[in-house]
Amino acid sequence: MSADDIIHQSIRLRIMAALNTLERREALEFTQLKAMIETTDGNLGAHLDTLAKAGYVDVEKLFIGRRPRTRIRATTIGRRAFRGHIAFLRKIIGEAEATRGRK
Repeated sequence: MSADDIIHQSIRLRIMAALNTLERREALEFTQLKAMIETTDGNLGAHLDTLAKAGYVDVEKLFIGRRPRTRIRATTIGRRAFRGHIAFLRKIIGEAEATRGRK
């Protein structure tokens, strides 16, 4: 078990955490996700590109009427990577707590 360098970055970790609260097929609108993780359009877009290139998220761009909409959802691979990274973090925390308890 090891850290996932793609997810480890704090904004990408927050993106994956937000998407993993949804059901498997559900997606978040770009504006919703931006508000949830409190970042700028450009910053969110850059991190989504990184996650999409890794296969961790699907980014769907469409138009509703004349308005552009971007919807993001975690892929199966992304969900698995997120769970693995969280397990790694829990292991580190558990080891630190065990070490502290021995002192």
